[in-house]
Amino acid sequence: MFTVTYAQLNAWLTAFLWPFTRIAALIAAAPVFGHMALPARVKIGLAAFITLIVAPTLPAMPQATVFSASGVWIMAMQFLIGAALGITMQLVFAAVEMAGTLVGLQMGLGFATFFDPSSNASAQIIASFLNMIAVLAFLAFNGHLQMIAALIESFQSVPIAAAMYGPPGMRTLVEWGGAIFTAGLLLSLPVVIALLVANLSLGILNRAAPQIGVFQIGFSVTLMVGMLLLMLMLPNMIPFFARLIETGVDQMGRVAAGMH
Repeated sequence: MFTVTYAQLNAWLTAFLWPFTRIAALIAAAPVFGHMALPARVKIGLAAFITLIVAPTLPAMPQATVFSASGVWIMAMQFLIGAALGITMQLVFAAVEMAGTLVGLQMGLGFATFFDPSSNASAQIIASFLNMIAVLAFLAFNGHLQMIAALIESFQSVPIAAAMYGPPGMRTLVEWGGAIFTAGLLLSLPVVIALLVANLSLGILNRAAPQIGVFQIGFSVTLMVGMLLLMLMLPNMIPFFARLIETGVDQMGRVAAGMH
């Protein structure tokens, strides 16, 4: 007769549940994987599949029962680490959306919004366009695989334990947030400067020849200039996105190392 002791059952549960919590938290917070269009069952199944592969390679688990106070604390810490790693990569796409928002405002398309199901909020059309290109570049450069690899490496740099994680890693995450928004501003800067020059030119033209009716042609001019510049920038955006994704994966490692 096959029998299972409580100690064996607890060892199996801890070997699966604690890594699963970290992996599921990353999938819920990470770009692409955490999109609302992806069913919850698929996310849970993907997290469970990765856990089944990773769990046998992990070091020994802490001596604590799953549903004890110590076990719940360990689970909460694993959720914190996974969410922090997912947000680290999500900030890359936040910078891209910020650049699209700045460009859209300068083009006069601030009113052109639609409902974005991924954030449950309205999104500008240019921001959504750039975000779609960034997602395609993310998949083309195997960013999703690099992100999962960084997550698996985090189990070596930050092993599962009952210790308190946090301050240095969170500080690194906050500093990365500031740097990534700077990158978003740099991404939008060529279009913003060119549109500023176009608006200044229209203002000078309006002072020199008021009968032309600059306010009637101004929107068309800024829209045309903005679209032309976006078209010219697209070939250079892909390498820029590749560098952002690579830097984001490196920052995931730094955040994980700071959690220890």
